[in-house]
Amino acid sequence: MDTVLGVEYNGGVILACDQSNARSILLYQTNLDKIRTLTTHSAMGVSGPQCDSSNFTQYISKNLQLYQISHNKDSPLSMHAQANFTRNELATALRKGPYQVNVLLGGVDPATGESSLYFLDYLAALQKIPYGAQGYASNFCLSIFDRCYVKSKAETTEQEAVDMIHKCIKELKLRFLIAQPNFIIKAIDKEGVRVVSQDADPMDT
Repeated sequence: MDTVLGVEYNGGVILACDQSNARSILLYQTNLDKIRTLTTHSAMGVSGPQCDSSNFTQYISKNLQLYQISHNKDSPLSMHAQANFTRNELATALRKGPYQVNVLLGGVDPATGESSLYFLDYLAALQKIPYGAQGYASNFCLSIFDRCYVKSKAETTEQEAVDMIHKCIKELKLRFLIAQPNFIIKAIDKEGVRVVSQDADPMDT
């Protein structure tokens, strides 16, 4: 029932997630941040049970940091390397204790300034994409992306990418059976990871 959206633009990636934490018929909170910062220039939006989402994102984040420290690297791994490391961990866990998580991983390579967005599912499938959605939102939003993402990545601006996300959120609130009142939107570019907008502050308890 989680929603994760992602759009690539010239020099960066926009990630958006709903902020609801629910299980069965219960809604626990509406200010959850499902977009985990991995490195200074990458983040992942995750859908799935909160226990798996939290454990998996922390595991990936800390291992990427450990690799950087162990190898005395000034800059983090490339987005290609991060995506394939994440995919390998999902594939390994699939044969032991699977993580029930679906991921959109986005970021920028500090060395080249090239942005990338990757789609991963709980079966460890990996695909590089210009835009994507995880969860039931894909039934509503992929057609919006198909219609609106008419330019190449090099021609798409950050504001145009954010506008596409807002159109998807508007459609979800209008058409989706399950209420998702709050969303958080983050941008990842050469300056790092930053919050574009949030309907509820994750720091509020």
